[in-house]
Amino acid sequence: MNRLAWLANPLFARALDTVLAPFGWRVDHLPVPAHRFFTWDELVAAFGFVPDALVYGDMSVPPMLLGLEAYPCLTAFACVDSHIHAWYPLYAQAFDLCLVGLADHLPGFAGPFLPADRLLWSPPFAAAADRPGPQGLDGPKATDLVFVGKDDPALTPVRSALLARLRGRFPGFRSFRGPYREAFRQARLVLNIAEHGDLNYRVFEALGCGAALVTPRVGHGQDALFTDGRDLFLYDQDDFDGLCRLVEALLADPARRARAAASGLATVDAGHRDVHRARAFADRFLAPPHEEVVAARQHRAPAIHARVLRPLFLHWAEACRADPALAARFLAAARP
Repeated sequence: MNRLAWLANPLFARALDTVLAPFGWRVDHLPVPAHRFFTWDELVAAFGFVPDALVYGDMSVPPMLLGLEAYPCLTAFACVDSHIHAWYPLYAQAFDLCLVGLADHLPGFAGPFLPADRLLWSPPFAAAADRPGPQGLDGPKATDLVFVGKDDPALTPVRSALLARLRGRFPGFRSFRGPYREAFRQARLVLNIAEHGDLNYRVFEALGCGAALVTPRVGHGQDALFTDGRDLFLYDQDDFDGLCRLVEALLADPARRARAAASGLATVDAGHRDVHRARAFADRFLAPPHEEVVAARQHRAPAIHARVLRPLFLHWAEACRADPALAARFLAAARP
């Protein structure tokens, strides 16, 4: 039995374990605190076995893998937040494979140490638990319009401003941060806001729960995955009046909302759940000759450290000056 160590954000790790089992692989997931580091020996100790492959699930934290360029197993970076971390394409060069969630960013990840044929577009997805309630799509609707997510004027100024305007326009509008599934199931309309123009998980979660979704018009492959007016309803994020007109029209047309909710759910069930992302990754993961890829990376390890990891470690040592112990660990990692 081969062992795949999945570190940090689990993403579709559980589904991958099921998908890879017939091929003789077992997937073990380890959640970690934000500022823990792992040399190869520390990684082995943390998992309790010597991995045959490693996936790092993006946690939006500084790099935690030390000596990554020389790890003796196949490595993969499951990248989610490239829209807020400009250093991710550089970091990806130290891995053997990279999954990129945002399609428009995919070309920027190809580089001197990570060729395009080892990149995979892996969009967000609905989890297995993102399902309609016991009464299906015909369950009772208690809320006209709902948004679930962070509302922080300092961190999400565009979103916070839009939410404030919507509260003044729609008395039945509800927004909060917390568990989303029941709220999505009980809403006549679910609102999505893409602060950075990203195709985010809320799109897939809402549709997976059987909601009628109103979401911004973004790139990143959204139009290849869903059809406006059939699976969901698109709006221009800088057109407040247009959004309000769309919401008003949809609230007045239950049949139109129901058709879109049913179609969106069917589209997610057909191709955008965790198991679908796990299968796509498994196809790519099982294809390459692992030994050759790993050997080539290890041969270039000094260059990868010098050109990729050293600049990142020096940057983070500077950025973490307020935490001397953390900065010292990054400075030590930057040494050849």
